[in-house]
Amino acid sequence: MDLKARLTELAKITESPTPVVSVYLNTRWADEHQRERVRIFVKNEIRKARQAAAGRPLAEDLDWIQSRAEAVIEQEGNPQAHGVALFACKALGLREVLPVRVPFEEAFVVADAPFLRPLAATAEHMPSALAVFVNGESARLIPMNAEGAVDEVRLESEVPGHHRRGGWALLAQSRYQRHIQDHRARHLEAVAEVLTSLADGNAVERIVMVGEARMTGALREHLPKRILERVVGHVPGTRYEPASGILNRAAAVLARAQDEEETRAIDAVLTEAAKSRQAVAGLEETLDAAARGAIRHVYLLKDFREPGRICVECGALQRDPTSTCRLCGQATKPVELGEAIAGRVIAAGGTVQIVESHSGLARVGGVGALLRFPL
Repeated sequence: MDLKARLTELAKITESPTPVVSVYLNTRWADEHQRERVRIFVKNEIRKARQAAAGRPLAEDLDWIQSRAEAVIEQEGNPQAHGVALFACKALGLREVLPVRVPFEEAFVVADAPFLRPLAATAEHMPSALAVFVNGESARLIPMNAEGAVDEVRLESEVPGHHRRGGWALLAQSRYQRHIQDHRARHLEAVAEVLTSLADGNAVERIVMVGEARMTGALREHLPKRILERVVGHVPGTRYEPASGILNRAAAVLARAQDEEETRAIDAVLTEAAKSRQAVAGLEETLDAAARGAIRHVYLLKDFREPGRICVECGALQRDPTSTCRLCGQATKPVELGEAIAGRVIAAGGTVQIVESHSGLARVGGVGALLRFPL
């Protein structure tokens, strides 16, 4: 599953003939009490949704959500997932289960379109990555995407064993050691070649080195500059440990790297918005850019919530609470502008980043964007 591609398809659903049910579950549990808390959350939200349905055709969708959520809670499928998103709408034939490697905050939303901000945040915060373990005789290359580990590659090299000798055999031992090092150099060259091929062929954006610093440092010497630029950190690891342990440590490194890059990127957007037309900052400016399809990447503070209206005729978004569109004069209906902006940008091929905190972004109202073209 290509999570970003699926997100784009879901964002194209702007208004369904019947409500869309969107559910996000945290499936990273430390004990049975946390599992039971998720079960109670789903049960209560479904009960409230049935009561609020008021004749709307929701029964089959809610039945499906209940069934799939129970399967998720019992870990009948995707037991390694730390978060799962569910989407249901009978009128659209929508029955979607999307497992990811990071936990979601629980959410249960019934609306005219899929609720996508949590999924958009995950897709953008979980770029394609590669965890690379190496020692003198073997290597493990573990690709990581938003769903978790996929298609681990194991490499084994026929390196002669290292036998200790002393006394009169010291000279022979020295020559033999050079022979071993020659084999190891070829082993590292082969690992570097496979790593480079995987990184380039699968658009890997981040690489985490795993194992002893001495060996990962030696591997770096065989990597081209463009690959080294994607290395964001190092974690310990062993040859035979489960991939899940390596991935958990690598994920922490990736998260730190993502946060640092995110801060630099937002700073650059705010600077650009202040001096040129290649970026915008603030709600009104962002709404105007979204209406023109000009946004390449939008940043939204996690707690951004702003009531607004959307035109039922031309689709224009506006902060103005009046019931008529300021562009075409037709009727409007209520909408939360953060979710509407996110959906509009994703559907147009742009990307959305949900930001935990950023003081500069907060000062301009919690939203800013990098543009495809100047306005």
